[in-house]
Amino acid sequence: MLFWLAELSSHGPLNLFRYITFRAGGATATALFFVFFFGPKIIAALRLKQGKGQPIRTDGPQSHLLTKKGTPTMGGLMILSGLIVATLLWANLTNPYIWIVLLVMIGFGLIGFYDDYLKVTRQTHNGFSGRIRLLLEALIAVIACAAMMWLGGPYTTGLALPAINGFVVDLGLFFLVFGPFVIVASGNAVNLTDGLDGLAIVPVMIAGATFGIIAYLAGNAIFSTYLGINFVPGAGELAVVVGAMIGAGLGFLWFNAPPAQIFMGDTGSLALGGLLGTIAVAVKHEIVLAIVGGLFVLEALSVIVQVISFKLTGKRVFKMAPIHHHFEQLGWSEPQVVVRFWIIAFALALIGLSTLKLR
Repeated sequence: MLFWLAELSSHGPLNLFRYITFRAGGATATALFFVFFFGPKIIAALRLKQGKGQPIRTDGPQSHLLTKKGTPTMGGLMILSGLIVATLLWANLTNPYIWIVLLVMIGFGLIGFYDDYLKVTRQTHNGFSGRIRLLLEALIAVIACAAMMWLGGPYTTGLALPAINGFVVDLGLFFLVFGPFVIVASGNAVNLTDGLDGLAIVPVMIAGATFGIIAYLAGNAIFSTYLGINFVPGAGELAVVVGAMIGAGLGFLWFNAPPAQIFMGDTGSLALGGLLGTIAVAVKHEIVLAIVGGLFVLEALSVIVQVISFKLTGKRVFKMAPIHHHFEQLGWSEPQVVVRFWIIAFALALIGLSTLKLR
């Protein structure tokens, strides 16, 4: 909305609204203060509605039963509301990429919200059917990828390989399989990571900041040519969405820091993961997402390996999955697991960014 003020004048202070960097900063501050202001009210309302809060796994660390019992979930509502308000206020709403990523984020958020609702009302870890949930996520992701194909462009259906300048594999219609897979996998990988206070939100912000930089560079013809990455017209505007996500995430972390006053829940983790996946697909850096989001990949793989091993051999590879619980069972304290995983996420983000210059 504020972007339109720049149309009123090409000179003076209003001209600042033309710059993506300025609006990304504005979106960050807006989302942060929105969550700070409304956060306590949302927590109080959710605590009143949910009563017993999110059910805690009885097979996990016993300390969780004592410290986390009764904590309300669906904290993703705080993040998404702040993100949406800031995006609508600061982004260029004529940019189709803005609406595509918001479609995925809100769609995944609604799926996660319903799953959280069932878990809270039934006081069980089982939400609605996993197959139906995946089908709904896939449908939303396919619509988003089809919209990207409709927008057109030289690399819309292409797969770029990191560290190799100019090499793009045209996936053709297979893009409608590969793109949705990346988005759905990203959403569920972040969802699996969300198991300890502050564990998911900081790596999400780190990955988001990384892709905000990539989106800004990919959307700039000069920078993308210099770095040898694919130029995606209009993708730079996604940096504003990322700024809003970081601001909302920082605000949420204030309330989610140990001991958490609220949990993100599937409402937030699915939505934010889907958002990251959609941005990666839009800027043609899907493989880089696997590097930057390597922590999420590790968490998801630990669950897959655990399930396959138990079904085939009856034995577990890890003491408990996802893998952050494995380290808790080894004796690491919750803060140790969380901070060390943050460090890993930061290191992987640096590796992901380095692929830009390696070209």
